[in-house]
Amino acid sequence: MEGKPLSDVTSAPMVGLVVERLEGVDVPLPDEWFARIAQCAADAARAELGAESRAETVLLLAGDETLHSLNREFRGIDRPTDVLSFAQLEDHPREAGFVSPPGEPGAPRHLGDIAISVERARRQAGEYGHSFERELAYLLVHGVLHLLGYDHDTDEDQAAMRQVEESALSAIGLRRDGGAESTT
Repeated sequence: MEGKPLSDVTSAPMVGLVVERLEGVDVPLPDEWFARIAQCAADAARAELGAESRAETVLLLAGDETLHSLNREFRGIDRPTDVLSFAQLEDHPREAGFVSPPGEPGAPRHLGDIAISVERARRQAGEYGHSFERELAYLLVHGVLHLLGYDHDTDEDQAAMRQVEESALSAIGLRRDGGAESTT
């Protein structure tokens, strides 16, 4: 599938995104860029799930120290990580269907929060031989899919999640081989 530049991706918004940047975290990309990446992840998942409802999430752009602290506090793992997702739904949309909160038809549903270590994303981009943009996009897509109920505990689950991740990234021209079309 040939990807489209991010500025050309248009679809009915399914996921609203609020971006929070911790002081000292330098990411020279506009909030709109992150919102469109999240939308592409939701669109790719929607193709599989048939979900039509709207949702919202919060993205925290932080450093290794913050992700280390969050990983230790919430997962009991005492080391930094690249991305964490904190789902707010007991029943993930993938398992239970995407529905609006009771009494609020059509209102966006808060899926949860995502935290990304910008430091780790920069290092991983170099290690994997692709752009910083592609690594940030991958981590955000990965986080959104976790909020939607995807996981990678088994080989089968990992393969299904990877297929949706690659579909979302391909839709915006961020290929796995390090090539990229303009995404702004």
